[in-house]
Amino acid sequence: MLHNLTLSPLGHTWILDLDGTIVKHNGYKLDGYDTFLEGAEDFLRSIPESDMIIFLTSRTNDERALTERFLRDNKIRYDEIIFNVPYGERILINDMKPSGLKTSISINGERDVFAISSIEIDDNI
Repeated sequence: MLHNLTLSPLGHTWILDLDGTIVKHNGYKLDGYDTFLEGAEDFLRSIPESDMIIFLTSRTNDERALTERFLRDNKIRYDEIIFNVPYGERILINDMKPSGLKTSISINGERDVFAISSIEIDDNI
């Protein structure tokens, strides 16, 4: 299922899993190099410079150099990559703004299908 996001004009923090979310799951183990899922590369390039990008991955530190090289070779900007993340659920707990703005969004997409179809900024949020 693809998701349409409507976001506030405030700065955003993108916390993104790598395998099965942005790149083909375990693709780096099959052929030694990652492959973007359809739409993921364009999406990453569309994130404003003022937003923060944090990648999470269960990959170990042994895959760090290969992973960072793939992102660098493809000119994908990021602020952090957290390796050795456990395989289980990722839990994000955040507060709401006094205005009622919900400050966390969670999307569980189908593996190896990029889950976002569109993003809209709503200045009225």
